[in-house]
Formats: sequence, structure tokens, C-alpha cells
Amino acid sequence: MWSYLIAIPFLGLLMILQSAIFSRIPLLQGQADLVLLALVGWALQSHAKGVWFWVLVGGGMAALTSAMPFGVFLAGYSLTAGLSLILKRRVWKAPFLAMIASVFLGTLIIDIISLITVSLQGVSLQLLEVFNLIVLPSLLLNLLLCVPMYILIKDMAGWLNPEELMV
Repeated sequence: MWSYLIAIPFLGLLMILQSAIFSRIPLLQGQADLVLLALVGWALQSHAKGVWFWVLVGGGMAALTSAMPFGVFLAGYSLTAGLSLILKRRVWKAPFLAMIASVFLGTLIIDIISLITVSLQGVSLQLLEVFNLIVLPSLLLNLLLCVPMYILIKDMAGWLNPEELMV
């Protein structure tokens, strides 16, 4: 129950931080995606409830603050959350490694979907430039921020589900 109630204000705060602060400090043209990091972190928690609700809220908020078509972030976040849930089952002894792998692949998924969408809209892009100026810097920023986000989400999940810590 609490995971549903905390999703909207928490993801809203992350979206505000992402659009107001982190978008102003890009690395080349790449930017960190705090909502992606939170969704992956939440999906990898042992008894996380409402993962798909978090994806819907996060994808909706990202779509409202972005110039991309509505389905881009929703599709990217859904694929990344699904991948994270699969990795959680496969790599259950090392959730931090699953976080790194999910963030890596999720960043690539969202950037590829965005690239395809922009290309379908008729914008001509040089793939090597996009990869060097946007994808790699975004990947680096997301991987650097996945450690503190994982710790924050793990603590928040423990705070929302204290009975699981006692077991």
C-alpha cells in the first residue's frame, strides 16, 4: 500500500531534480535519468510491490516533461523494468550487479528508442556522433549515480516494509 502512495511524490521529486538541476549539468550532451535509476532500483528490491505502477507514473511524468512522443519513455521504462525483474530472478544473490546491468541496458534501450523515434520524425542524425555525444555520456552519468540511488531505494524499501528486515 505504501509503495503506491510514495511513488507519485518520490518520482515527482526526482523528475523535478532531473529537469531543473541535472539537465543543467550535462556531460557533453548526455544527461542522467534519475527516474530510470529509481525504477530499476525499486524493481530490484526483494519484495517490491507496485513496480508497474511506478513505471506508469515515472513514464507519464517523463513524457509530460519531455518533447518526445508520449510512448517513448513509457516503452523504455517498461522494457527496462521487465529486464530488471528478470535479472532479479536470475542474479538474486547480487542485486547490486543486477542494478548495474539493468541501468546499462536500460539507458541503451531508452536512447535507442529515442533515436528511432527522432529518425522516424525525419531528423537526420549521425549515429557515431549520437553515440559519442549522447549515449556514452548518459551511460556514464547513470552508472555513476546508480550507486547512491540503489542505496536510497533500498533504505526506502526497508522503511516502507520494516517487517521484511526482521526476517
